Amino acid sequence: MPTPGTLPAVFMRGGTSKALMLHRRDVPGDIAAWEPAFLSAMDSPDPFGRQLNGMGGGVSSVSKICIVEPSTRPDADIDYTFVQVVVRDGRIDLSGNCGNMLSAVGPFAVDEGLVEVADGPVCLRIFNTNTRKRIEAGFEVRGGRAIYRGDLAIPGVTGTGAPIRLDFVDPGGATTGNLLPTGAVRQTLDVPGLGPVEASLVDAANACVFVLAADLGLTGTELPAALEAVPGLLDRLSRIRLAASVAMGIAPDPDAAARIVHVPFVGLVAPPQDSSSLSGAAIRAADIDLTARVISNGVPHQALPLTATLCLAVAARIAGSLVHEAARATGDAALRVGMPSGILTADATVARDGDGWRAERGSFFRTARPLMRGEVFYEPRTQVQTDGTRATLLGRESHEQATGQR
Repeated sequence: MPTPGTLPAVFMRGGTSKALMLHRRDVPGDIAAWEPAFLSAMDSPDPFGRQLNGMGGGVSSVSKICIVEPSTRPDADIDYTFVQVVVRDGRIDLSGNCGNMLSAVGPFAVDEGLVEVADGPVCLRIFNTNTRKRIEAGFEVRGGRAIYRGDLAIPGVTGTGAPIRLDFVDPGGATTGNLLPTGAVRQTLDVPGLGPVEASLVDAANACVFVLAADLGLTGTELPAALEAVPGLLDRLSRIRLAASVAMGIAPDPDAAARIVHVPFVGLVAPPQDSSSLSGAAIRAADIDLTARVISNGVPHQALPLTATLCLAVAARIAGSLVHEAARATGDAALRVGMPSGILTADATVARDGDGWRAERGSFFRTARPLMRGEVFYEPRTQVQTDGTRATLLGRESHEQATGQR
């Protein structure tokens, strides 16, 4: 019989996500041993999709765990591992990064004494172990603790908070090792059960497959509930995701791709147009440069995953991509994306690299806030699906082999 236990934890909001923040020293050394405790703590699998018996909230954006520790790398201060706990399936996924929760990692590290910093503006170098990429987090510290109160409002979150700047350094190839995994800025996917679908496959911060909303009979302004209500739409988007995963080299076949749920994200893009947000606020076409919706873990995201937004901003700078085609030209200005919760702004720098492209940097401002500190209880279930963990680890191994990193 598995042994119940507790884990010291801080429950935090980061951007438009929430997660349990754990010290690496408090979790088992073997990643394969994480799954039973994490599934119990969050209440997964839950066929009801609500996670009432755990800390999860029934959607992917609030069924997350972040594991943080001091880094031994010379180019980083903190190591951060992201764990997506799949809501309805009994498995965890380590195949990608969470940009929203990144905004909580630096402040958590300061508050927990994992790094020593002076009061005032600080910049922490965070190494994401999932993607093997470095991110710089800038925020204010006072009295040895991060400042959370401020005047910055972000779409999808009530109230305001202190700004946290996230700079993704060299974000290209985070999942596959290449900014353009197939070498093409756009291509036709042969999707089983659908036929040919035009797509742009881009990998910056996390791998994404972008398609034109119009090609699926959509305007691109549909809110999440409306997308879920379109007969067969989520199944079609899932098929596109699986085909893109194989084409990008994330998975060897559709069956393996189905077990790696976090990446690639599916992005629906459309030109800037008038729409309404989930709060009922008007989004004017004149105030945005692109309209976008993202499918995350099989369901429409209520806002936009931060890493997918960075990938959008990078793709918008790549001439010939579907995102570039749909977006208004912004010159050197940041990209303003109309999405379900409002307008999200992302900046990206892209350069020509011989015959190809290179993503140099991507930047955002987010806010974060600690919600609870204490212990989370777990009681591992006797019947746990472990194939998901193996699929996840295989996906991570494939990335490491592709990039030559371990």
